[in-house]
Amino acid sequence: MITDGHPSTRREFLGSAVVVAAAAVAGPRLALGQAPVQGSDTIRVVVVGCGGRGTGAAAQALKADPGVVIWAMCDAFPDRIEAAIESLKQAGLGDRVQVPPERRFSGIDAAPRACSSGAHAAILAGPPGFRPMHLKAAVDAGLHVFCEKPMFVDGAGALQVIDSASVARSKGLNLVSGFCWRRSSPERALFERVLAGDMGEVVAMHSDYLTNPLGVVPRQPGWSDMAFQVRNWQHMVWLSGDFIVEQAVHSIDKINWAFGNAPPVRCTGVGGRALRESTPERGDVYDHFAVVYEWPDERRATLMWRQYPDCFNENTDTIIGTQGRAVVNGWAGQHRISGPKAWSYPKDGPRPNMYQVEHDELFRAIREGRRIDDSDWMVQSCRLALMGRAAAYTGDAVTWDQVMSDRESLLPPVLSLEAPPPPAVVRRPGRPAQA
Repeated sequence: MITDGHPSTRREFLGSAVVVAAAAVAGPRLALGQAPVQGSDTIRVVVVGCGGRGTGAAAQALKADPGVVIWAMCDAFPDRIEAAIESLKQAGLGDRVQVPPERRFSGIDAAPRACSSGAHAAILAGPPGFRPMHLKAAVDAGLHVFCEKPMFVDGAGALQVIDSASVARSKGLNLVSGFCWRRSSPERALFERVLAGDMGEVVAMHSDYLTNPLGVVPRQPGWSDMAFQVRNWQHMVWLSGDFIVEQAVHSIDKINWAFGNAPPVRCTGVGGRALRESTPERGDVYDHFAVVYEWPDERRATLMWRQYPDCFNENTDTIIGTQGRAVVNGWAGQHRISGPKAWSYPKDGPRPNMYQVEHDELFRAIREGRRIDDSDWMVQSCRLALMGRAAAYTGDAVTWDQVMSDRESLLPPVLSLEAPPPPAVVRRPGRPAQA
């Protein structure tokens, strides 16, 4: 939730202009911490977070460039590392998984050691609560970064990510986000027209993200409370940010995109647990959110998200302009604009895998000595998610100024698999969270 908190020693975010920058990276020299640009050079990649998303991203990195090798792996749990290596072998990519035992790093605090093991680039796909410290470890080691969304789960994490992005910029490092829809060809084509004014001014948008509950990991003998929560990180607010931050942030990012990455002035929202089971594995996350973002001149965007079993599912965005309307449904392949400048994405138009495109573009930029910098808009999209969560948790109207001044950290004071985790407490609007 948004609080005044304590003064921060981190730099403030200096502006909300959003750019994907392509600036020259000086020097074709291959050195530790600087990705190679020569065609025959090997690009060594460290994977931080070896679950399904990290393993999938590792495979996509290997497919993006024949010179990529997986050099090191890092996860809180060693069995996740072994499972990821086996999965890549089963996919026929094992010859480029060059991770001997001494480059398999386990533990919550293992990321700095993994990032300092001689890699050139990092894939960050661990629990989002740890993402700010993982990004810092990668950038401090001079690595180009693919950073899965969300980039943080609280205000303190936002400031740390902003600091790391500034350091990455000063070092000429690539920082590519996991907001995959921004690299989907149909979405890119549609949003280019929206932002060019083909619908006039965007005055309203509604996003539906209706889906199923995610699975859980049953507790096993010998697990500590912390290990149990980290294994079920998606269901723990301090690790995932709740599902508005972890999952619905994709739709929120499209809202941010449609409104030209200009922040709203205010947000209100509701949320709760209607069908979520009250089991330890389900933690303290909600199963539905509904949020209203407000811009000047009465422009608004609404988001409806929920995870209910055995119900209708949809992922659709409707954008209303002064001179037309757009419909975006990546799941169904629908991308069209109605109005004087009507348009639809061709049925036979290119539709490359957007998850693969993320890595294709990252490693191409590395090879060509260019920079991709997603930092400004990825931070803003995540802050919009925090804004919606705070509105639903508190029952208050939350302003953008409050979000920008947020310093709250959800992390426990000690990060160790043997330390006690934060208690799982379901937030109730109008009442402070209590153990």
